[in-house]
Amino acid sequence: MTEHHHTRLTVLVSGSGTNLQALIDACKDGRLPNTSIARVISDKKAAYGLERARQAGIPVHYHGFPPYKEKFPNLSKQEQRIEFDKDLAKIVLNDSPDLVVCAGYMLILTDPLLDALSNAHIPIINLHPALPGEYNGTHAIDRAHGDWKAGKTKRTGVMIHYVILEVDMGAPILTKEIPFVEGEDDKLEDFEQKVHQVEWGAIVEGTKLAIDKLWSSRSS
Repeated sequence: MTEHHHTRLTVLVSGSGTNLQALIDACKDGRLPNTSIARVISDKKAAYGLERARQAGIPVHYHGFPPYKEKFPNLSKQEQRIEFDKDLAKIVLNDSPDLVVCAGYMLILTDPLLDALSNAHIPIINLHPALPGEYNGTHAIDRAHGDWKAGKTKRTGVMIHYVILEVDMGAPILTKEIPFVEGEDDKLEDFEQKVHQVEWGAIVEGTKLAIDKLWSSRSS
């Protein structure tokens, strides 16, 4: 399915961009056939993900929230975020992507962005380091690790899911379970690294599934 169409991705990042790098590599080596990244957008000016994109010759855009506090001082933070996401939607739509991938993007997406992309029939997917319905929101790995230490769980995982207004509650595209191993995962830092390595494969696999579904639905 993917082979017959060229797929344009827009990738949103906030940090070092290791998951973005996995996507860049997969576009190059054919695991994401006929796919390119139209632009990488970050809400953090110093995000190393922007540098990774530049090195790969991919256009970048910094779209940060702080200027909106100054621009709209009389609005509540929630209203400022709405203005921020209205502009983010314009930036994304300007590139006419087929799919938007949140690869370590730490801001919660709000109605204006979700509605604009839904109206343009552009799905948004997200990588979350937990299984469906578990550890939604931030610090998912730390919370799961703490529960394991407290004897409350024996495993966690990662998922790629469609983005809806409710945080980390969209339909899962792909899930990968990660068991905790006594002795091996005692230190949080070691376990985090183990999760990240699973993420790098999952984001490519989940993006491929989302692309296949997209073209399948468009052709029918």
